[in-house]
Amino acid sequence: MSITTPAAGRPTVVLVHGAFAESASWSGVIEKLLADGFPVIALANPLRGVAFDAGYLRDVLGDVSGDIVLVGHSYGGSVISNGATDAVKALVFIGAFAPEAGESAAQLSGKYEGGSLGDTLTAVPLAEGGNDLYIVQDKYHGQFAADSSAEVAAVMAVTQRPITEAALNEPSGEPAWKTRPSWFLFGSADKNIPAEAHRFMAERAGSKRTVELEGGSHTVGIPEAGHVVDLIREAAAAVSGE
Repeated sequence: MSITTPAAGRPTVVLVHGAFAESASWSGVIEKLLADGFPVIALANPLRGVAFDAGYLRDVLGDVSGDIVLVGHSYGGSVISNGATDAVKALVFIGAFAPEAGESAAQLSGKYEGGSLGDTLTAVPLAEGGNDLYIVQDKYHGQFAADSSAEVAAVMAVTQRPITEAALNEPSGEPAWKTRPSWFLFGSADKNIPAEAHRFMAERAGSKRTVELEGGSHTVGIPEAGHVVDLIREAAAAVSGE
């Protein structure tokens, strides 16, 4: 039995959150997609490492019937780039990394000036070795979600899920965007991944359409969920041949 119920003419949309967020960060997008009749899964991304997380994504995708549109935010872009199965027909990157083979999220975020994430992080040592990284709560709004209200950002800061430091430095494998069409959306005021890095990755991937939202933060897809859904609809239409 599949996790979702297939819908005629609608691919399943699988949403993959990134670091310092969780699956409910897609709530505004999910509501609109469900209203449109799309089957939707918001993956609980483990945030343990690129290969590990991509493997978990593939396991979940294996239980989905029909075509799939994969959507990734932030580090989730690295996961969808590495975790796509044959059923995945399109990739949508929302403020996300689209690494080349051998590149890490840390390398890409530092490729151009403008990122300030490192100044806002705190590390929690793990018993098995390495560190989990969190954004310090009182720095979360300005760093991660400046275009959301202070009240919304405060809840996001409390519910953020950590990522291992190793995951941000783990090199990507051969990326799915080389063999599948892709769409990109990001904010011009992203402080985690500089806008110039987003433009570079979108152009390199041969983006079908790139949307840059003026003044948008790293989580621009939360206040601008409508723009995200428009891009997903476009990708889904391309998949279904509409």
